[in-house]
Amino acid sequence: MASPTPRHDLINGPIGPTLLLFALPTLGSNILQSLNGSINTIWVGRFLGENALAATSNANIIMFLIFGAVFGFGMAATVLIGQSIGRGDPDGARRAFGAATGLVLGGAIVMAAFGWFLAPAILRVLATPPEAMPLALAYLRVTFLGVPASMLLVLLMMSLRGVGDAMTPLWFMILSVALDAGLNPVFILGLGPAPQMGIAGSATATLIANHVAALGLLATIYARRLPIRLSGKELRYLLPGRALIGAIVGKGLPMGAQMLVMSFGGLTMVGLVNRLGVDTVAAYGVSQQLWTYIQMPAMAIGAAVSAMAAQNIGAGAWDRVGGITRAGLLCTLLITGVMVGAVLAFDRPVMALFLGGESAALPIARHIQLIATWNFAVFGLTMVLFATVRANGAVLVPLAILLVAFYPARLGFAIGMQPVLGADALWWSFPVGSLTSLALATAYYRWGGWRRGAMMRPREAQEHALSGGEPAGRLQPNG
Repeated sequence: MASPTPRHDLINGPIGPTLLLFALPTLGSNILQSLNGSINTIWVGRFLGENALAATSNANIIMFLIFGAVFGFGMAATVLIGQSIGRGDPDGARRAFGAATGLVLGGAIVMAAFGWFLAPAILRVLATPPEAMPLALAYLRVTFLGVPASMLLVLLMMSLRGVGDAMTPLWFMILSVALDAGLNPVFILGLGPAPQMGIAGSATATLIANHVAALGLLATIYARRLPIRLSGKELRYLLPGRALIGAIVGKGLPMGAQMLVMSFGGLTMVGLVNRLGVDTVAAYGVSQQLWTYIQMPAMAIGAAVSAMAAQNIGAGAWDRVGGITRAGLLCTLLITGVMVGAVLAFDRPVMALFLGGESAALPIARHIQLIATWNFAVFGLTMVLFATVRANGAVLVPLAILLVAFYPARLGFAIGMQPVLGADALWWSFPVGSLTSLALATAYYRWGGWRRGAMMRPREAQEHALSGGEPAGRLQPNG
């Protein structure tokens, strides 16, 4: 697939350039994922119409909730793997990877089976419109069948980043996106020898793309003897003890919950915006399209900071951890700031692509951009601070900070100030929430106790489980 890619040395050499070079492939993967979703939406909308779009929207809500948990487990594995690599303990890295793989893949298979049978009930709970129900059911059932492969692909990519390899995941993301986007019209329309499957064809294209990418990436890991491969007796790591499961679940669930907090906060905001009329709803929808891309650099840099900090914590190089955080903050501020400036300078022609040059929603969208867009540079700084502290296993306080920032701060301001500021209260609530989260995250980073604890080492966790000790996932003092 790709030529051998050397791993980045994350515990030696210059911090800033290493961090940036490590983050760029992750940024590329994030952009490709978003573009893939947009392309698939275009195929479904063009060939199958509004009911099909509504059907995919309902199914995608369910998948997002599932992948929130996978993200959390993947991040927990990334931290454990990174700390093991930093300590010079490749066996510990493989134990962590094996535990996460066994946990995620086992859960995904059960989820796929139950999802197939419970899909009608799930769609009824979501109040799926009757006219979209048959399409949504066909799409969701095929999507559930692809859950094991798609979860494995995400976990493999995140685990490789934990050992310092960000390029190999990018190559296979390119492969997955190319297959998915290319196969969508083939299976939707039944081109060539392919059967005409309608909306199920879109889900089938994704299923095939994820299986090919996941199996190809797994083969590459073994062919290139990458550090997380399991062989011989190491395959027993796929059945971890209770202690190692506790470490991954205990840290992974709060990390996944952070995504859910942000998602539910966003859904609540959509409900408030929906009361302001169709033009404002359209303007807000276009703004969200632009914000998706503005947030991507901070997400990629945060992932790089977390992996890099975890390796240095494992190596005991605490003097570099502060430097990594500062480099992450600077890169996030510069890159996100440039993107915010570009969006504000060229917002009208870009938004006109979605709305048309004469749309009544266009001036509303520009007004929203002026008030709210800069807040993503502030929130990006929070994400970097969270990335550093979670590299040492601190996950509960960041979750609590997000709860405060999104609900009492952001939504409280939006609702409480609306009688005074009107619709502008909603747009100003974004910077209010982001400034709140940054202030609390900065205080925790500087004065919190996150440096005093570390996630249980994979080897220690396994030994702890075998000795009959209590399930862990607890914090251990640094040596």
